[in-house]
Amino acid sequence: MPELSQNSTLQELSLHNCQMEVEQVGIEVARAFEANRLLPGAILTEGGQFFGLISRQRFLEQMSRPYGLELFLKRPLKTLHRFAGKEALVVPGTMAITEAASLALERSPDLLYEPLVVKLSNCYRLLDAQQLLVSQSKILKLTTQLLNQLYRDLETANQELERLACLDALTQLANRRRFDQYLDREWHRLAREGISLSLILCDVDYFKLYNDTYGHQAGDRCLQAVAKAICQAVKRPADLVARYGGEEFAVILPNTGATGAVQVAKIIQAEIQALEIAHPHSPCGFVRLSIGVATTVPFGNAGASHLILAADAALYAAKKQGRDRVVLSPSMS
Repeated sequence: MPELSQNSTLQELSLHNCQMEVEQVGIEVARAFEANRLLPGAILTEGGQFFGLISRQRFLEQMSRPYGLELFLKRPLKTLHRFAGKEALVVPGTMAITEAASLALERSPDLLYEPLVVKLSNCYRLLDAQQLLVSQSKILKLTTQLLNQLYRDLETANQELERLACLDALTQLANRRRFDQYLDREWHRLAREGISLSLILCDVDYFKLYNDTYGHQAGDRCLQAVAKAICQAVKRPADLVARYGGEEFAVILPNTGATGAVQVAKIIQAEIQALEIAHPHSPCGFVRLSIGVATTVPFGNAGASHLILAADAALYAAKKQGRDRVVLSPSMS
């Protein structure tokens, strides 16, 4: 059977060629059926024009009846057709297999397995009904496979879109939207469990002056390097590093107390120092971070806003104390 698709037509299938004039006798059909066991029937023509169809099944039924051989084998096929012929389903070769199968199945039960007559450009051919239905089954299977693949592709595409929707394009970190979602989820989870949640906010010191000195492209490269360094410092899968906005970064640390959060903040600080990104307007001559840390045990439905405010206040204190340092929020210690 040829490779089929949803758009395959009848002319792509294996069609049988058996045409006889109605004046020929029955024994000639019998010989044709004997010579080709797969032949489903014979097309009858009169003066070269389509007249009717005698299927193998109807022919054998008539031959098996009393005196059937004597009555029909030596008589014209036109006579046999009056007894054994049924209304033929004639369809164009350009018809889709799926459409033809639907028409074939709409026939009365006694005609379901009658062959179809396929009209080509200048001739008629026979199509076995069973072959048609098997072809339809293969197409349906293929369609199901294609739909399943399409569903999987859509799932993958949706997951990728969801990932991109939660990603900061420049740094490839989680964006503010993802940060808000994750912090809210962890807040409520840890409130139920009564476990600490810590938040680190980082800000690149004198970043505007860096941008003004080296240009925005250099500023982007600086932020990308800082983002990578922060990720190297944050090891656990449950921790989330996000670009909070502009030159600010945030780290959510579930199941982490103040001591552990300060330790992570200092590792971040060391990673940034190791970069040695030159910054002529920084007192130390290099890019550095001011870092604020806040820790709490989430409670009730108050939400995480006060944790953010506490970490932001600690970040402000770090800047006020001279930058390039880690400050733990007093109210959260």
